[in-house]
Amino acid sequence: MKRLLWPVLIVIVLGLAVFGLLTSPAFLDETSFLEQTGNADRGKTVFDASGCASCHAAENADEESHLILTGGKRFDSPFGTFIAPNLSSDVEMGIGGWTDYEIANAVINGVGPQKQHYFPAFPYATYNKMTLADLADLVSYLRELPASDVKNQPHEVSFPFNIRRNLGGWKFLFASDDWVMQGDLSDELIRGRYLVEALGHCGECHTPRNALGGMKRGKWLGGAAHPSGKGRIPNITPAALEWAKGDIVEYLTSGFTPEFDTAGGEMVEVVENMARLSQSDREAIAAYLLALPSVE
Repeated sequence: MKRLLWPVLIVIVLGLAVFGLLTSPAFLDETSFLEQTGNADRGKTVFDASGCASCHAAENADEESHLILTGGKRFDSPFGTFIAPNLSSDVEMGIGGWTDYEIANAVINGVGPQKQHYFPAFPYATYNKMTLADLADLVSYLRELPASDVKNQPHEVSFPFNIRRNLGGWKFLFASDDWVMQGDLSDELIRGRYLVEALGHCGECHTPRNALGGMKRGKWLGGAAHPSGKGRIPNITPAALEWAKGDIVEYLTSGFTPEFDTAGGEMVEVVENMARLSQSDREAIAAYLLALPSVE
């Protein structure tokens, strides 16, 4: 029995060591990040392209109050309901008391100041492609936004999905920082790829997911079931999106489609964000979408 017990114990210890290694939080290189000089004016573009207000502003916030990132929006999913936190500059309830490095780690690595993993409802698995310069600009802009003392609400996630340590394993499996569109790309396509695959996190909604919530990158932007279980999010590859480049640009500017329809649901806020970008950025997004492989 003793001869059998020792191998079992060794396997258990090795298994725990591997689990601990794979699920440990990852951190940015602090020196490389702090070498960046953030610019709040440039950070506004990053903020708009990343759709921060769409999730973290209060429900039904108007044009003025959408910059008060009070949180509270609810996001239903097969794993539970996630509630957007207060992302304002308030020291107690928001992120005003965090260091720049702590904010940067949250955005890129999904790790909080207490070194806990964040749920991937926060799209760090896409933001992880953000440049350090843009990250520093975003942090500078967030510092200038109004404070809100609204208290954060806990997520409504049950066992076993509420075990934060396991999220390290999820990141290991699914939080890839590789680009989906590869090859020798034009400057416009490189910019479009960055806006779609990184800042805009379009794949988070438009790409189908596996049973563990990882994106099926082989069906990139090919449409997906709505996380709430009600309806579908459309395929926006050339197989289904038959719009010309100018049509896509117009939609991202005004919300009007070539069929004289208008954006609805969550896309209303997406269009509002895209409309704040430059014309060239919207054209880059359109060029990227038209260059994608078709997903039937």
